Amino acid sequence: MGKKKLKVVLDTNVLISVLLFQGELSKLILPLKKGAYILLFSEDTLSELIKVLHYPKFALTEQEIDYILQFEILPYSKIIEITFKIDERICKDKDDQKFLELAISGKADYLVSGDADLLELKEFKTVKILSPAEFLKTLKG
Repeated sequence: MGKKKLKVVLDTNVLISVLLFQGELSKLILPLKKGAYILLFSEDTLSELIKVLHYPKFALTEQEIDYILQFEILPYSKIIEITFKIDERICKDKDDQKFLELAISGKADYLVSGDADLLELKEFKTVKILSPAEFLKTLKG
């Protein structure tokens, strides 16, 4: 039996850093492609990623965005239907709650974020909330 594939939610800012910049976070792409983990998305989080990829500051063409989605993201991802809704406000920024809902709905092992409000939680229900650096350490085992 192989190791269980981790289910992971990367918030949009982390994912943008992984995909577009050659820094420390770009080291998360190889383990993804080698099958160490699978990315979880909801329709909402995938829409947000697509919207952010279109920001003028990134100067990506439609073809580049298409390539990123078709070859860098979707083959290593699973779209999850949101079955868990949070009624009370957990995060200061209510936009962050969609990542918690996705993580719980998708039975994620980790939610990886650089957001201080999310990181402050450390854990939500059964999901551990890690910074990208902590997640990298976890992958190196």
